[in-house]
Amino acid sequence: MARPPDAGSGTATKSDFLGCIVSDSGGFDDQSFNQSSFEGLKKAETDLGIQVRSAESKANSDFETNLNGMISAGCNLTVTVGFLLGDATKAAAEKNTDKHFAIVDYSYEAPIANVKPIVYDTAQAAFLAGYTAAATTKTGKVGTFGGIKIPTVTIFMDGFYDGVQAYNKAKDKNVQVVGWDKNTKDGSFTGDFEKQDTGKQVTLNLLDQGADIIMPVAGPVGKGAGAALKEAKAAGKDVKLIWVDSDGYLTAPEYKDLMLTSVVKQMGEAVEAVVKDDKEGKFNNEAYVGTLENDGVALAPFHDLDSAVSAETKSELDALKADIVSGKLVVESESSPKK
Repeated sequence: MARPPDAGSGTATKSDFLGCIVSDSGGFDDQSFNQSSFEGLKKAETDLGIQVRSAESKANSDFETNLNGMISAGCNLTVTVGFLLGDATKAAAEKNTDKHFAIVDYSYEAPIANVKPIVYDTAQAAFLAGYTAAATTKTGKVGTFGGIKIPTVTIFMDGFYDGVQAYNKAKDKNVQVVGWDKNTKDGSFTGDFEKQDTGKQVTLNLLDQGADIIMPVAGPVGKGAGAALKEAKAAGKDVKLIWVDSDGYLTAPEYKDLMLTSVVKQMGEAVEAVVKDDKEGKFNNEAYVGTLENDGVALAPFHDLDSAVSAETKSELDALKADIVSGKLVVESESSPKK
């Protein structure tokens, strides 16, 4: 399992290395994984002196066009962001074997020589979020929903679900998860990563079912969840939000008074490190797998809601994390990347 090397810091002299990035339909201002990945490339521009080019996809039909544009521009390395770009990236890489690619949130059954997957075992960190939610709920119900039912979404929901079950087993409680059942694979999905109004409606439905802590796994659609929770809080309800991909307290500050924690994927760091390797002639196609052990995934600080989480729960979370890192506790999802 590869760990990205330290990418360095500071401002470097200009290089003719061209690092490029193509978003999925969430766009680079999604306050989530597209934005985090793009920030990693921009940091490489500052730290390594590379040139940068970006293309924002508005729809899935843009993927091929945007990738072809990067190839025509002479990009040394093109980073594609998101599971949905898997097929388009494969096609572009196989047609352009002299170019390098990296893809966030996707790996191939048969590795491709010029494509480096950047993937995350997010179930590990989501497990800790589920345990936190179960320990913090006032109603005995917590909720989650997804954008599109794909592995990089359901892996969060599986981990969250298992974290709640672990709390129930440890404490002889019966906190319920609404919006996802890991065993039946049934749950709530909005069908895309764009329609915030749909995210708001799904969140209202989860609140109506009694959930008071919600974890949307839906990119920009999560803002719809935030809007619903803000309204609920204004109406006097004690509700909380768990963000994903980035630390929502920092990237979605309009919801920081609701933000219990976030399930973080350190995408920017991995993207910058892959660029650095390629610039130095050390590109390889071995998958980078982010875990709790290598800090590729993490549970974010509780920030303003720190007092909502008991000292006992914090101690238990530390112990659970240590057990996951040591292998004593195995968090499994059908969607987990192969290590």
